[in-house]
Amino acid sequence: MNRNTSVRTIGAWAVGLAVAALFALTGWMVFVFAPREATMGDVQRIVYLHISVAWCSLAGAVAMGLTAAAYLIRRNPAWDRWSQAAAEIGWLCATLTLVTGSLWAHKAWNTWWTWEPRLTAMLVLWVVLGGYFLLRSSIEDVQRRARLSAVLAILALADIPMIIMATRWFRGMHPVTPQMDPRMRVVLLTSLVTFTALFVLLTVLRKRQLDLAARVASLEQKTGIVT
Repeated sequence: MNRNTSVRTIGAWAVGLAVAALFALTGWMVFVFAPREATMGDVQRIVYLHISVAWCSLAGAVAMGLTAAAYLIRRNPAWDRWSQAAAEIGWLCATLTLVTGSLWAHKAWNTWWTWEPRLTAMLVLWVVLGGYFLLRSSIEDVQRRARLSAVLAILALADIPMIIMATRWFRGMHPVTPQMDPRMRVVLLTSLVTFTALFVLLTVLRKRQLDLAARVASLEQKTGIVT
């Protein structure tokens, strides 16, 4: 192991431990520091997770689209791998957003799902991200796969304003700006920071995995050895 690899490994462990510490702090704040909501009770605490993963899903979609645009401009495969990594983590966060939103809605609205504008827009993003993976898995040519995936990733950006502004543009059940105790806002901000840090860490680690996979594929092509 060379010195640069050793430094990167130590750095990754340090960042991982820092994120773990943030999660421990966030967990304590969510279940101990944050007051119990008068109407919904302890079920309201899921909002801290719901809003945080929703934010990360939007960040993932934006990162996916921007890095896809960078690939189309520069034709550097590294940008395509960044786009794929951001899409994968963003899809995971979008899935958690829909699941936690349904749990919250069952308590708040007495239904697991409703075709409310913001929920529908988030479902559209989830479907588009799923289609992005299907597209990538159906094309063997690396350059063509990256090019078509980049186009779809950029098109996905059109759904972001709809998700953000849906509660202002359309009538719906989803609250525009939930009323919160000041302590709740502190907990929410802490949760947002924590999940953003986790999102960045997971995206970087996934990008490194994709880089290694690309190097292995390149070596296999050059040597004719298939692992």
